[in-house]
Formats: sequence, structure tokens, C-alpha cells
Amino acid sequence: MSFGKWIGGALGWAMGGPIGGIIGFAIGAMADDKSFAGVQSNPQQQRTHTQYRHQTQSGDFASALLVLSAAVMKADNKLLKSELDFIREFYTKQFGSAMAAQQIGVLKEILGKEIPLREVCEQIRYYMEHPMRLQLMYYLFGIAQADGQVDKSEMHVIAQIAQYLGLNEKDYESLKAMYYKDSESAYKILEIEQSSADDEVKKAYRKMAMKYHPDKVRGLGEQHEKSANEKFLKVQEAYEQIKKERGMK
Repeated sequence: MSFGKWIGGALGWAMGGPIGGIIGFAIGAMADDKSFAGVQSNPQQQRTHTQYRHQTQSGDFASALLVLSAAVMKADNKLLKSELDFIREFYTKQFGSAMAAQQIGVLKEILGKEIPLREVCEQIRYYMEHPMRLQLMYYLFGIAQADGQVDKSEMHVIAQIAQYLGLNEKDYESLKAMYYKDSESAYKILEIEQSSADDEVKKAYRKMAMKYHPDKVRGLGEQHEKSANEKFLKVQEAYEQIKKERGMK
């Protein structure tokens, strides 16, 4: 048996709950491999719960995203290159190519481990504010759509994650509509019905522009702000589409 895996897992769990346990297990597994002998746990992934409670940092978000990404990718029992490429590109932009390679290594180890999804999501829900949880969900929809196909098992897991994270149905449908288009997508993004009056459309736009404003995730770093800006632009595009269809000014 590999003692590195179990030591890493036990330490991570003690220092960071279920996410820390999973990340620690993965790092321990990589450390057992001579090719990853220099891999060390990120200090941000080994803080106490009291420290972790104060503010979500970029490293915390990245760890949560790794674990949830693995849960989505495992849903259809297929490991697709398109999904790995999507995640690799994200981590390369955020941390650089060397760190991205390590994170992909951690992800591959997590993919071979059972993930206690409810417990992981409860930890995220407790420590992470609502705008950051929305940002997580936005990435997860992107991963599911990376291969150009909509897999029912992946969507089922994402729906479970949304529920466990304390996101409501409108949160879920709004983010989903940003990736999966139909005749009602613009309205779903603004969280309103097609029968809504023009004044309600304008009010909904102002509300959603505030909800998805990039400043909400400013503390997570530039790359997350860029992605948050994508959401913000999709709200604007939805509003402009509805205005054009209705002839609104």
C-alpha cells in the first residue's frame, strides 16, 4: 500500500475538511511518483478552518474547482481530452504552465478517487460567498460543454452540485442558458418569463448586471475577473436581444 497517499489524505482532511482530504490524498499519490517528487501542497490548501473562514482566496477556489471538475468529468465514465484541455487552459492562464501541469496531475489523481459530493459542496457553501459559488457553476457548465455534447449524466451531477451549494433554480437556469441556447435563453439569463412586461425586463437587467458584476469576484484574481466579465457581457447580450425583438428603447 502507498503510505504517501494515506498520509497526504489524512493531513489534508484535518487541515481543510473534505476538499483538503481529497487534495492531500492526490498530492500524496503524486509525491509517491518519482517524477513528482518535488510537488508540495499549496499552503493555502492546508490552513485551519478558522483561517479558511475569513476570506476565500484564489487557491481555495482553485482547489474547490478541481474537486468539482473531477466530479463532473467522472459522471459519464469517460475522460475526454477536450475537458482536460479546457481545465489546463484555465490553470495555465491563472497560474502559468508549470503550475497548470501540477494541477492537471492532481486532477488525474482525484479522478481515481471516490468524491463525497455532498460533503464537498457543504464545505464550499459554508466558506464561499454566493457570487463565487456562481462562478464555480459557470466553469462547470463550461467543462460539461467542452466536447460540444450535452451529456445527461453530467448535467445531473451539475444540478446536484447547484442544489448542494445552495443555489436556487433561477441561478442554475440563468448560468445554464449562457451555454445552452434555445428560444427562451435570453429570458432565462435575466431570470424572467417571456410574458414579462418591458418594465420588468429593464428591472431584471439592472438586477442581473449587479448580480454578475465582475467586482463580485475581484478577490480571486485577474483570470476570474475576466471570466466574470464574460457572464456580465452575456447578461448585456441577452438584454440587447430582447430589446431588439421587442423594439424596446
